[in-house]
Amino acid sequence: MRNPFQALIQNQVAAFQTQLVQALEELSHTELEGSSGGGAVKVLMTGGGEVRSVTIDPSVLESADKELLEDLITAAMRDALMKVSQTKRDKIVSATPLAGMGVDIPDIF
Repeated sequence: MRNPFQALIQNQVAAFQTQLVQALEELSHTELEGSSGGGAVKVLMTGGGEVRSVTIDPSVLESADKELLEDLITAAMRDALMKVSQTKRDKIVSATPLAGMGVDIPDIF
């Protein structure tokens, strides 16, 4: 005879797996933008961390300051990655039973 609690747990795990796969699929189609220099440099990334584009305002190129441009690109990438990390964490946590319990998990994503 099958334990009814075991069946309940298996159903919950299956539902969790489905929700997690769906959340990860949504992330792969979500686009997030990081920027620096008041929008002079913009980096567009997917929720999965794939860089889609880098846009540089022509006025930054006119200054011919190589170090400034490198710093702006680095800052825009960092901003985009921070947004990706937070969005990923929010999506994954919301797909788990932990979201309803108010449990805060460490930033491992």
